[in-house]
Amino acid sequence: MDLESNIRPISYIKTNAADMIRQINDTHNPIVITQNGEAKGVLIDPKSYQQMIDALGIMKLLAQSEKAIETGQLQSHQQVMEAARRRLKTT
Repeated sequence: MDLESNIRPISYIKTNAADMIRQINDTHNPIVITQNGEAKGVLIDPKSYQQMIDALGIMKLLAQSEKAIETGQLQSHQQVMEAARRRLKTT
């Protein structure tokens, strides 16, 4: 992905929005939107956005798991299964 070639000023959007939407959906490369020479936003296709959200969710779960391991908040497989069986009996 060549992010540098996908930088557009905000004024470009006004006349080229349809082309930009087509470009991000065809290439799956984001377009950085600038205002007064500063990056102010990123235009990204829905599929890439969903993949990014999913990846962040997995990373959050991994970070929580690593913290639980570090603090000793662990249960054995047997303990988890026993707790699940007890809960199933009460429902």
